[in-house]
Amino acid sequence: MRAFLLLFLVAGSVTYLLTVVSREIALRTGAVAKVRDRDVHDEPIPYMGGVAMFGGLVAAYLVAREVPFISGGSPFITRDAGAVLIAGGVICLVGVLDDIVELDALTKLGGQVIATAVLIGFHIQYYWVSTGNEHVFVLDPAQGALVTALVVIATVNAVNFIDGLDGLAAGVVGIGALAFFAFSYTLSRVNEVDRATTPALLAVALAGACAGFLVHNWNPARLFMGDSGSMLIGLVLSASAVSLSGTFTSGQLSQGAGGAQSSLLPTFLPIALPLLILIVPLADLVLAVVRRTRAGRSPFAPDKQHLHHRLLEIGHSQRRAVLIMWLWAALIAFGSVFASLYTGAVVWVILAVSLLGTLALTFVLPKVHARVALDRSS
Repeated sequence: MRAFLLLFLVAGSVTYLLTVVSREIALRTGAVAKVRDRDVHDEPIPYMGGVAMFGGLVAAYLVAREVPFISGGSPFITRDAGAVLIAGGVICLVGVLDDIVELDALTKLGGQVIATAVLIGFHIQYYWVSTGNEHVFVLDPAQGALVTALVVIATVNAVNFIDGLDGLAAGVVGIGALAFFAFSYTLSRVNEVDRATTPALLAVALAGACAGFLVHNWNPARLFMGDSGSMLIGLVLSASAVSLSGTFTSGQLSQGAGGAQSSLLPTFLPIALPLLILIVPLADLVLAVVRRTRAGRSPFAPDKQHLHHRLLEIGHSQRRAVLIMWLWAALIAFGSVFASLYTGAVVWVILAVSLLGTLALTFVLPKVHARVALDRSS
């Protein structure tokens, strides 16, 4: 655990320091977010936060190669993590170009496909899918590549869609990465295998990079991650989940922390987990596509009806809207991981109480705050 804490701190510290450099590069290249009608910031903000985050991930990877706990394990750990960074470099470069010259949606999609092809080329893809009841469907290379591409590209675009408020995307993905690290680490402990795994390495480094960036990105933000950051962290999060398929067997994934087989989220988790972690931005993505298509507009046409915009409309401040979406991300991410590892009535009670508390903070808090403000003014 100490080795993973070191990697978290390295990724966070390097990202924090490089953010200053990224901001200067963005200002000199004109990669600045201009104020638009659908935005909530009221002054131009530099992009390219993704460059700093990529630097933090690379730094954590280089340190990991020197840590005996990780380098002394399977050679596939650093090899696979390095492949993810290569793919991350490709998609980050595409994002940098978009931050500077604003690429069209089709060109960005092409970059996402190329980055996903890099992952598949290094054999980071799904190899099997569980259908429950201990039945496992083994995927041939073409099927595995297709499922991998769908999950990775969907996750990348979901993160890109949610990047609309200061600290929102970095916080949601950072929370998801921490939940995924907890799942991977616990799974290794329960099955009594090497604790150093590719999923855990990628997840903890990603969480650190997001934490380091949040210092500069919290409202009022001094820097935006831009597409260079949103696409990068989406790819790394999904790639860490994909790597589960090559790290654990279906039997190991279905083993609960109490020693019993988990009944809620069995071995389908390698595909379900990144989608569960990002269910909030994915729901926002689906609703946006449906909304724009029904209105006769392009599904890529921007608007001001995302979930974070609606939170602002019902009375939340920018900071509180971000914290609310962090709460929903934590509830879903840690809830799904918790339910997949533990069974029993206590699990459902904890999840139910957490859900009620989050609902109250989302819908009741704005009304209470407005009533208190009204009483003070009268």
